Amino acid sequence: MGELVYAAKVTHVPTMLLSLEEGRLKGTRQHAIDGHREIARRVRAAGADTFIVIDTHWLVNSAYHINAKPRFAGHYASNEFPQFIQDLAYEYQGNPALGDTIAEIARDKGVYTLSHQVENLELEYGTLVPMHFMNPDADLRVVSISGWCTVHSMESSRILGQAIREGIEASDSRVALLASGSLSHKIWDNEIYEANNGTFTISSEFNRQMDLRVLELWQNGEIETFLKMLPEYAKKCDGEGDMHDTAMLFGALGWDQYQGRGTLVSEYFPSSGTGQVNVEFSLP
Repeated sequence: MGELVYAAKVTHVPTMLLSLEEGRLKGTRQHAIDGHREIARRVRAAGADTFIVIDTHWLVNSAYHINAKPRFAGHYASNEFPQFIQDLAYEYQGNPALGDTIAEIARDKGVYTLSHQVENLELEYGTLVPMHFMNPDADLRVVSISGWCTVHSMESSRILGQAIREGIEASDSRVALLASGSLSHKIWDNEIYEANNGTFTISSEFNRQMDLRVLELWQNGEIETFLKMLPEYAKKCDGEGDMHDTAMLFGALGWDQYQGRGTLVSEYFPSSGTGQVNVEFSLP
C-alpha cells in the first residue's frame, strides 16, 4: 500500500543555479536553495522513495502526459534561457509502474492521460532544478507530470490530482508530491527589464498583494476560500501554466475537503517580475 508522505509548492527559477556560480548572482538565491535542501531533508525524514513533480515547464496542447521512463539521464540546456541553464548533468531512476497506474486511473475517471516511456523524452527544468537540490544523490526515483496545460480545465486537473493520490495509494511507493511553479507569473517586458532591476523585482504590485493574500490563506488553512478564487487568480495574475500544477496538488490533497495548511519553508521572493515561494502542506 503506497502513501503520499509529503506535499509542497516549490520554485524552480534558473537563477538558483546561477546563485552557485561566481559572478553577480552568486549567493542571491541562497534562501530558496536552503528551502529546497530543507524540503529534501523533510522528504527523507518522511520516508519517501519517489518524487512526483508536476512541471509547469512541460507544455502540452492535448491530453495530460506523464514522463515515467525507468531511467532519466543526459545533459540539459534550456531552450528558454540557454544563457542560464546549459550542460546541466542529471541521472535519476524512474518509477514506470506508478506513472502507468496514475494514467490508467485518470482515464477511468474520464480525464485522458498518457504515461510514456519514450527513450528521448527529456525532463524539463521545472523538474530538473528542484531535483538538482532535493535529490543530489539520486537516491529517490522521479516521475514528471505535465503542468503547463493550455487547453485544460481546472476541474480536469483536480480530477488528475485525485488520480495521482489514488495511484500512489494503489502502488508500493511512498511519494513526495511537488507542484513546481510560481505564484503570479507576469514577467517584465523585455524593453524595461533592466531598467526595473528585473531579476530581483516583481512586475505588478497588484500581483504581489494577491500572492501575499494567497500565502495568508494557505497558512491559515482557508483552502476552500483559495480554491474558489483559484481560476480568477491564475488568469488575472498570470499564474505559471495557468496554475494547473496547483490544481493537481490540491486535488491530490482532497480539494475543498483538505483540512491542512501551508507552512513557508523559505520566504516569498520576486524573480524576473514573478512571485516565488517554497511552501509545505501538512498531511494527516
